[in-house]
Amino acid sequence: MTRVHRASWSWLFPFSFAWLPACGQDVQFLPEVDANLKLNSAVRVNYQAKGDREAGDPVQFQTGPSIQFYLKPLVKLKEVTAFDLNDAKSRFLVLDVGYLYITAPHTPTDNRMVVATTSNFPLKGGFLISDRNRADLDWKKGAFTWRYRNRFQVERAVPIASYHLIPYVASEPYYVAQYNKWSTTALYAGCLFPVGKHVQFDSYFEHENNTGKRPNKQDEEVGLALHLYFSREKQ
Repeated sequence: MTRVHRASWSWLFPFSFAWLPACGQDVQFLPEVDANLKLNSAVRVNYQAKGDREAGDPVQFQTGPSIQFYLKPLVKLKEVTAFDLNDAKSRFLVLDVGYLYITAPHTPTDNRMVVATTSNFPLKGGFLISDRNRADLDWKKGAFTWRYRNRFQVERAVPIASYHLIPYVASEPYYVAQYNKWSTTALYAGCLFPVGKHVQFDSYFEHENNTGKRPNKQDEEVGLALHLYFSREKQ
């Protein structure tokens, strides 16, 4: 392995191994499937089904569609994201609007509107940073509440022979209107595994610190997402 490859791994390992002592707690497995269809150079539709446990919520299932609008790809971003099947990352700015239907045991159903903007920036050394600002607008039992979340992610493609995997780390604090404060911080360490032209897996470990209720709560999740990418554009 070259010096460049060793350096690219060095920023990931300390970050992820720092959480291993916490894995002795109850760790939830969160499956996910996302299907994406690119309609043209500026619009893509998505349908998502996933298990989740966000901001201290109980384990829940959420599903629903969304639509993405984005700008033309930038040359430098296309170079950095050449091995990632998610071509939205090659766009400087992405707008995402969607709806989620959320269910959980012994809990009223939740109807959520999601509005998000994501900015992508290329860095030297093949690194990519992404900054997503997202608002969750929830209606449950006729009551409205909201929360804001900001996810900052750093990733880099790493070659292994002719194959490229994409490790990443991310942090995502939540401002929850119910508690009138920044009550949750989620930390992630994961890796993307492209398979062919249409399939990409995302495996990750997530640690959440929730301070909305007393006592504070620590949650750990292991997630595995299947992302499917298709396009109606003529090649």
